[in-house]
Amino acid sequence: MKLLRSSLLGSAAAFAAVGAAHAADLPVKKAVPIEYVRICTAYGAGFFYIPGTDTCIRLSGRARFEGGYQTAYTRQFGQGGDTAGYRGLARINVDARTQTGYGTLRAFLRIEVASRTGGPYGGGTSGTQQRIAQAFPGLGVDQFGRSQMYVNADKAFVQFAGITAGRASSFFDFYAHDFEFTAATAGSDIASTNLLAYTATLGNGFSATLSVEDPVFRRSGLFSPTVNANAVATNAAVANFGITSSPIPVITGYNAAGFPSRFNFVDGIEKSRLPDFVGALRYDSAWGSAQLSAAVHELNANNVQNNVLGFVPGAGLGTAATAANGSQLAFPHTRTDYGWAVQGGLKVNAPFIAPGDTFYLQAAYGEGAQLYTGYSSYSGGYIQNSATIQGQKFQQYFADATVNPITGQIQKSNSFTVSAAYLHYWAPEWRSAVFGSYGEMDFGAGARAAQGLVFNVINPNNSFAANGIGLPGTRFYQLSQALRDTYQFVAGANLIWSPVKDLDIGVEGLYTQIGVQRGRVIDLDKDPTAYSRVAAINAGGLVRTATNDGVSQVRIRVQRDF
Repeated sequence: MKLLRSSLLGSAAAFAAVGAAHAADLPVKKAVPIEYVRICTAYGAGFFYIPGTDTCIRLSGRARFEGGYQTAYTRQFGQGGDTAGYRGLARINVDARTQTGYGTLRAFLRIEVASRTGGPYGGGTSGTQQRIAQAFPGLGVDQFGRSQMYVNADKAFVQFAGITAGRASSFFDFYAHDFEFTAATAGSDIASTNLLAYTATLGNGFSATLSVEDPVFRRSGLFSPTVNANAVATNAAVANFGITSSPIPVITGYNAAGFPSRFNFVDGIEKSRLPDFVGALRYDSAWGSAQLSAAVHELNANNVQNNVLGFVPGAGLGTAATAANGSQLAFPHTRTDYGWAVQGGLKVNAPFIAPGDTFYLQAAYGEGAQLYTGYSSYSGGYIQNSATIQGQKFQQYFADATVNPITGQIQKSNSFTVSAAYLHYWAPEWRSAVFGSYGEMDFGAGARAAQGLVFNVINPNNSFAANGIGLPGTRFYQLSQALRDTYQFVAGANLIWSPVKDLDIGVEGLYTQIGVQRGRVIDLDKDPTAYSRVAAINAGGLVRTATNDGVSQVRIRVQRDF
């Protein structure tokens, strides 16, 4: 037994020795070295190398709360009473850069998401952003028009060897409401557009850019008297266009007495064909910047309808033309025209007043290019008539052009804006800005009269909606709001406290006034039934009128950047 135990112990020892010898022959697996994030100093603070690459990246963002109050002048049935609005916004920025033999290769992304509530024009929601699918409305009874989720791919572009490609700020823009909460001053600033551009550095601070840009975000459209503010056809003869079109009536025949007797409709929805062409010459130095920019913008329309519509005196348009309607004219296609705009901007750094002080001055003029001058910045774009103020006395019109119903050709509108802003630092943690703008919108000579004539012919007995113009020469025509030349004045100021770096707590107030340049218009707030009393008004009946309207707004903001 003792011998057996000794043998087993000896065998175990032998196996252990053999196992140890084999283990000593196996390679030892070393731990993977830890690769720490390295700071990248080539492009400024906040950049670090993406592990395993030579690309530097910076992550940043913003969180913001805003609350706003805007005066309202009406509680008419279904038309408002909202005065307050609120917004919470989140922004994420990603900036990636790599040094190459051709210079820096950069990609930049900015995503914004916001929840906005409040009345349609009380500082909360935005019809402008909803029209271009960047904001989506709530559908509840109390939420519709008062609650939006705003989702925007604000920036997504690549820069390489002078090329900028993607979604970026338009190279036409300059001031872009840099010092304002509300962005209410008149001026070109569409936030971002899709573009392909090349910038050449000329030396001594000068650079020149040629940019091919998406035209969709710069269209105010062609005026149509046959649609209402929601773009719904109001005449059965044009219902086949659907609710998103702009059918424009044109005269295509006259009877023996020389009276218009045949009509067709032009499809006024502009199609995407040519891009906008933008050029900019810029100068940057220690004292500030200066820029001169210009843009060309295509205006186009499709052919007239194939069917001919006959006019029946006293009854309006018939479904078909008859011999009594006279002969059909050979109607020319509406020729493509081109809008254009020019802008000059000046930025002056004023450290001799206080460190950080800056002054902006900008002016723009355009024909057939209203969104380049930014006249509708406060009221809202992508709609031909707007009433931003609750209880607004009259609506403003923003069409880039009209189609003359007699010749069938485009008549361009023109607009101009001038804006200025000054930022002053009272102390390192206190700053404020004052800003203001003035602008005018003018329609082509004779355009208002021509549209009034054709619209009243095809809508007998004055059976038209609120955007009807009225028959030229009548009292109602003189008081109508449609296609009136208007002006707009904005003035405001803000005060911001930054108790710690990248934290802003501020308040802003502003006043906006709109008015007609000549004559008077019907006051829709004090006389909301006026458009149903056309005959009485033409006969000299009582009607309330106005020449201008104004509104005040206050906003507070709490914002943290990181």
